[in-house]
Amino acid sequence: MKEITAAQLKQMIQTGERVHVIDVREDEEVAFGMIPSATHIKMGDIPERMNELDKNETYVIICRSGVRSEHVCRYLEAHGYDVCNVIDGMLGWDGELE
Repeated sequence: MKEITAAQLKQMIQTGERVHVIDVREDEEVAFGMIPSATHIKMGDIPERMNELDKNETYVIICRSGVRSEHVCRYLEAHGYDVCNVIDGMLGWDGELE
């Protein structure tokens, strides 16, 4: 499984790289802020919503600490998706929030 840090993700966004970020935290967690370009799909909703994702794109998956996002990455990889886990999650994010 591909992995990056929150700092590497921030750098990718700042340099204008096209990045598809999926935030898999719960509603009450994202209420405190999420990465501006991220799409919110709760971990539990991934199975029913993965048809919204394009298998030709790469998705960067983030949660609070990197554990749930790792599980989501493993699940999506098993279904043929190209994913990358943010290993330190939002705990490592020091960038802008919305």
